[in-house]
Parts: sequence; structure tokens; C-alpha cells
Amino acid sequence: MLGLDIGTSSIKMVELEKRGGRFELINYGSFELKESSSLSQQNSGQNILKLPDQEITVGIQELVRKANFKSTNVIASIPSFSTFATVIEMPYVSNEDLARALPYEAKKYIPIPLDEVVIDWSIVGVVDNQTAVKGKPSNVEIFLAAVPKDETERYRNIIKGLGLKLGAIELENSALIRALLGNDLSPTAIINIGGRSTSIIIVNRGYERVSHNYEVGGFEITKAISQSLNVNIEKAEELKKKFGLKKSDDNIISESMISLINMMVFETQKTIFNYEESKNEKINNVILVGGLTNMPGMVDYFREKLGRQVFLGNTLSRLIHPPELHQINTELNSVFSVAIGLALRENK
Repeated sequence: MLGLDIGTSSIKMVELEKRGGRFELINYGSFELKESSSLSQQNSGQNILKLPDQEITVGIQELVRKANFKSTNVIASIPSFSTFATVIEMPYVSNEDLARALPYEAKKYIPIPLDEVVIDWSIVGVVDNQTAVKGKPSNVEIFLAAVPKDETERYRNIIKGLGLKLGAIELENSALIRALLGNDLSPTAIINIGGRSTSIIIVNRGYERVSHNYEVGGFEITKAISQSLNVNIEKAEELKKKFGLKKSDDNIISESMISLINMMVFETQKTIFNYEESKNEKINNVILVGGLTNMPGMVDYFREKLGRQVFLGNTLSRLIHPPELHQINTELNSVFSVAIGLALRENK
């Protein structure tokens, strides 16, 4: 199975095969949209998702050819900022009754007309372990997701142009949860720092409860370093990977990016606090993923500022993979988390 993650600044693909009850990493590859190195063009705002479908298809075809992927079955992700997801409560009588009632209930939560979206739902569990009393139905929690029809159609066209078989289109956050948490049902915060945006996801009992997105990502950090030191993007990226947030006298980049990092910390603190206050549940663990999390000192800085347990995501721990990949485990874990989560999806 192939997992295809089309992001704003890169395209990632992995190939997994199930052997003896476990998934094995067969292949992986990525295509990255390079930013202009010219200081005068740093606001160009390049974005893969804004490219014509044909250009995206050609880019993926090149990736498939160079990495020599063998499978023709693919699961693709929809970015979190293009989707809507929430958990709602409804009385339960039967699945058929829920299916009939959900469109009317969904109107209260989905901000666009229902005839413009594809709706999916699943039962999370019974609310507070309720049971039916004297014929009255118990309330159940339902994970409700909606994706604009034009987005799903776009992805179908891209996959069709690749000559691949589309098994499903899945929410990016759902793939992340599968890859990072597996069967862990405890309340957890996942911070996914992409090239152009950051997502903060609160997960409980294996389902997304809160998702907060804002448009500050790894490239904004690189751009801040570039402008502060008057160096090009390539040099700024090199310095970011070398120094990061290391506490040392020779760290020449820390001051130029610390305000943006603190913004990420603040948004994380706010999102976690609001959830804990509203649900009366404690979140102890925070997981960081995304290319920026490989920056020296990043995890320690978040751990210090949040006062919580903070870990790097470790998706490869769920896979069988060649020993020679151990030296680049950190990079694969942070960059390919969504793609791995997609390929881990069992047929439904």
C-alpha cells in the first residue's frame, strides 16, 4: 500500500507491505518545492497545492519513477485546513436512526452547505459510560468529518492521472493519529509543524477532539533568520539545522527566530489549557512532528516552556525497516508521519 501526503511545501510517499501481522517499510521518497534564494523574492508564497493539477501529477510521477515504487494501491490525505472535523453527542437508538438524523444535526456544526461536502462519521463511544434507562436511549459520541466535494474530486483526478488505484481519501490528522498513537487512547496533544503552517491536535480515545491551525511553519522560521542575518534562504536553512535553539555563545540565529517559536508555544499552551478547562481532562503528553522538530534544542525548549512531557513522534517504531535506516530515523519519523499513517490504514 502507498501512502501519499501532498503538503504545501512537499510531497511525501511511502510504501508498506504487511508481513506476518506487521507492516514493513518497503520504500519512501519525497519531492520538495524549493524556495527562491533571492532575498527580494522571499514573499513569493510558493505552495504545491496552488499548482495546477497536471503539474502536481507530473511531480508525483517523477517521484514514483525515481523511487521505483511498485504498489499501485494508494491512500491519499486531505490537509487539515481543507477539512472540518468534530466530536458531537447524539442519542443512540440504532445506526440506521443515526444515519437519518446526522444530516440535520451536522448543519449545526459544518459551516458550509451540506450539499457541497462529503460527510463521514463513526461512533467513538458511549458518553460517560451511560446505559439506556427505562427505554431511554443512551448518548453516544460521534466523530463527524466533512470534506468539500471539489477537494475530493480534485484528488481523485490527480490519482487517476497517475494511473493508481485510490483506496480512500483520508483526513491528514486521522493518519497522524494512527501513525503516532496506534492503540494509545490517552489524551494527547500532537503539534505538527509543516513548511507553511502548524496544526495543534488534541486527541482522546483515538479521535481528534480539537484542531487549531495557524499559518506559521518552518519556512517562516527560515525566512526570519535570512532577513535578520541578511543571508539567502539556503544559508539560513543550513544555520537553522546547525544551531537551532542550542544554548551556546556561538548561536547566531536564536534571537532572530525565538519570537516565532514562542508563538508556537503560546498557541499550544492556549489550546491545551482550553481543552483541559472545558473537558476537565488532563493532557500529560505532547508529541512533536514535522521537519522543524529536528532542529537542535526544539524538543527541550517545548518541554521547558510547557512543563509537560514532550516527545518526538516515532512512527517507525510500528514498522519493520532495514537496519541501515537507523541513522536517519529522526528525519523519517518527523517528515513522513502522515504518509506512514495513510499506508497503515487497513482496508475498510
